[in-house]
Amino acid sequence: MNFLVTGGAGFIGSHLTERLLNAGHNVAIIDDLSTGSIRNIMHLRQHPKLECVIDTMMNGPVLSELVDGADAIFHLAAAVGVKLIVESPARTIETNIQCTERVLSAAAKKKKPVIITSTSEVYGKSTDIPFREDGDLVLGATSRGRWSYACSKAIDEFLSIAYYREKRLPTIVVRLFNTVGPRQTAQYGMVVPRFVSQALADRPMTVYGDGQQSRCFTHVGDVIDALIGLQEFTGAYGEVFNIGHTEEITILALAEKVRDMVGSSSEITFVPYDQAYEANFEDMSRRVPSLCKIKKAIGWEPSYNLDAILESVIEYTRSGMLEAVPA
Repeated sequence: MNFLVTGGAGFIGSHLTERLLNAGHNVAIIDDLSTGSIRNIMHLRQHPKLECVIDTMMNGPVLSELVDGADAIFHLAAAVGVKLIVESPARTIETNIQCTERVLSAAAKKKKPVIITSTSEVYGKSTDIPFREDGDLVLGATSRGRWSYACSKAIDEFLSIAYYREKRLPTIVVRLFNTVGPRQTAQYGMVVPRFVSQALADRPMTVYGDGQQSRCFTHVGDVIDALIGLQEFTGAYGEVFNIGHTEEITILALAEKVRDMVGSSSEITFVPYDQAYEANFEDMSRRVPSLCKIKKAIGWEPSYNLDAILESVIEYTRSGMLEAVPA
């Protein structure tokens, strides 16, 4: 098959591209490298079945040509990371909504199936744990920039479902819960690579808030399995699916676990939210998915436990640090 992966030079996009190529498919990617990196796909650049386009998705003719040549589309391009969201809310909203609208519009002309990647952030401040796909979304005030990302991705979901219902475009929405693994960067506020880098360098490990907020982390390899499985299942069209893990851990306990696994002497320090991000910053106390729907649909469930996930990030980060040391 011929696939288009938007955001293909990003963390998740590069892993998906690699998996599709290894399966014998033709893959075209488009990425403006605003949050992605050529380094993520450098080992793939000479692959005979890869077409790599470094351009913005606002380039309509280029995007239309790529969509026309694809049998199916994985739309991963987005503004990501809490740090980026807080610092650039206008960019976040414009990038997420405009890119998704353009992909859906182009795909609708030829009825090309599209998977839209959304986020667990859309559940907002809901306390109805575990989060179910048909549960209510509870967002904070519009004056709090923290929720601009969640709102923009919720609009992406509404658009996707509207295109399915009104234009009969085969679309699937997936809500990703804290995907981690090799190639993820700490640059935009991702907690696991930040903790690992700090611990390996014996620097203070910075926990935001009191560290009692909890999350569930999913290995990127498991996420790719779910994305491909859903793409192959036509019964998923017009539906929303959680993709995540149910192994919950507080951020403080995560820092302690990373420190122990690395054998680091790092001190754990606490940074108030208003210093880490902005005044009146709001966070989600828990974020736990229900996986009943996706398991029933395609039999998917995560295979990596938290220790295995952290080991993969530690190994990748260590190798990068060794490469950076002159011979």
